[in-house]
Amino acid sequence: MHPETLVSPRRNWQDFTLNVLNGNSLGIIIALLPPALTSQVLLLFGQHPLVRLITMMTSVSQSMLPIIAAFAVGYFLRLSTLASASIGLASVVSAGVVTINPNNTYTLAGTGAILNIMLVTFLSALLVIVLEPRLGQLKIIFLPTITLLIGGGIGLATLPWMIRIQNAIGNVVAVATHLSPLPMGIFLGLAFAALIVSPISSVGIATALGIAGVGSGAANAGIVAGALTLAWMSASVNPIGGTIAHVIGSPKIQMANMLRKPLLFIPVMIAAGIAGGVATLLSIKGTPFSAGFGASGLIGPLTALQASDSAYIWLRLLGAYIIAPVISAWLMNVIFVKKTKLVNPDRDLKIPL
Repeated sequence: MHPETLVSPRRNWQDFTLNVLNGNSLGIIIALLPPALTSQVLLLFGQHPLVRLITMMTSVSQSMLPIIAAFAVGYFLRLSTLASASIGLASVVSAGVVTINPNNTYTLAGTGAILNIMLVTFLSALLVIVLEPRLGQLKIIFLPTITLLIGGGIGLATLPWMIRIQNAIGNVVAVATHLSPLPMGIFLGLAFAALIVSPISSVGIATALGIAGVGSGAANAGIVAGALTLAWMSASVNPIGGTIAHVIGSPKIQMANMLRKPLLFIPVMIAAGIAGGVATLLSIKGTPFSAGFGASGLIGPLTALQASDSAYIWLRLLGAYIIAPVISAWLMNVIFVKKTKLVNPDRDLKIPL
């Protein structure tokens, strides 16, 4: 990608922004999936030395998020290894994962401020795209240093503000969920079902905004209902593997169809709003990381099992993740496919497998 391609037309800016978002989202998944999958299992084995070793490994993987995100952004933008590594330098020093101690040593911990990582990878990617062709044979000498100092310096300046913004948004969602749990649960359910079938990553947004507790559970259940709705409506025109992939894989396989026919968002969001409301009433909880996954890898339900209150948990999980999504998906299929015929599966939902 050359700098002149970013100036016009407008679509190239959109592609650039989406590539940065998708790169960050992939980085989030890669860095945070190992601790998400192992943390609850490790609790069963107490303080065994192997547990401490695995905990160290997964903790370090979380702190590698800025670098992994930078390389993923570089991959999506088709940048060189040198350019991607330069973005990584700027990202890791300004993410908030490194703390300077009083004795002049450094501590590496946490995932950092994800909103700041997104901002720094965006700005640093622009910087390397502009600089790399102009530095010529001197790029290997100057590109990493310039990107580190400018991109990383800007990131260090914006880090406190991004932490405040990230915390404020998370607090607003938490307060709104506490004061008006049912309306907020419905909203989060339908919003994240729309995100999961858009070019924007639901995992990245949920993690960046820190959506937790019943808000996370509602968002997660909404994704499950939206995915099941698409699977149900398209089952007659897609193979069984493709149909199942909507739910246990990702409903993003319908993204092209959704963007081509925006009407498809309506049944998906209605079903998701119903499931999000039910999940809220059943006090299904989750974490910022699990919120955006739905049933993919069973991360949502397994996290809810650990995070929610234990009373009647299996019945509540059954209601939130199976009964509500199945009923809402069936209802959307009856209304939009069979009765009104606003959705034509063969024309609107066929996947080119």
